Amino acid sequence: MYAIVNIAGRQYRVEENKPLVVNRLKAEAGQTLEFDQVLMIGGDKIKVGTPTVKGAKVTATVEEHGKGDKVIVFKKKRRKGYKKKNGHRDYLTRIIIKSITA
Repeated sequence: MYAIVNIAGRQYRVEENKPLVVNRLKAEAGQTLEFDQVLMIGGDKIKVGTPTVKGAKVTATVEEHGKGDKVIVFKKKRRKGYKKKNGHRDYLTRIIIKSITA
């Protein structure tokens, strides 16, 4: 069984007992979270919400917080002597999906 869930403004396909890396959530490591914005539940029988599936929720546990890979942003205009180099690392949270209830 899988589900399409809206977590922190993005849509993810989740399965039970699978890890997922999402944008930083305001939760401590080891805390249990519930997501009720389930857009679709798939498996033997597919349920599609309008816009969400009523009564469905996804339970997850926060495993750890961390940073993503470094992203380099390089801008240049030819023949103008303009070069700018920037970079950033996103703050991420690793969660494990415990259960999907329909």
